[in-house]
Amino acid sequence: MSKPLIGILLGAVLGILDGLTSLMYPEVAPEIMGILIGSSIKGMLAGIIIGFVARKVSNLTTMIVVGLAVGFFFAFIVAYLNSMAGQTYWLEILLPGSLVGAILGYATQKYGSKPKGKVQTT
Repeated sequence: MSKPLIGILLGAVLGILDGLTSLMYPEVAPEIMGILIGSSIKGMLAGIIIGFVARKVSNLTTMIVVGLAVGFFFAFIVAYLNSMAGQTYWLEILLPGSLVGAILGYATQKYGSKPKGKVQTT
């Protein structure tokens, strides 16, 4: 399976798990469907970006750091938007979001296949 495809699929699954961590805070329970949808989209976006970077980079440690940075970036956007709405869940959003990115960086690099070279016909 290609690295971007692994990133998208695993990003969706990990995004849902990331969203489910919000259930530790009962006050956000009424918003759980929106959180799950947003988290899965965030995970898929991070996964495709990480997957395409993993096609170009062959170092596992570098991809874990890239994944961590991409996950942190998307989680930061969500945390910032929540802070604008008066909610202050910075650590609760940044920590699992960054962890999802690091896992995506690891998985796409470790288990994704490299793109096959173009076959040249004469």
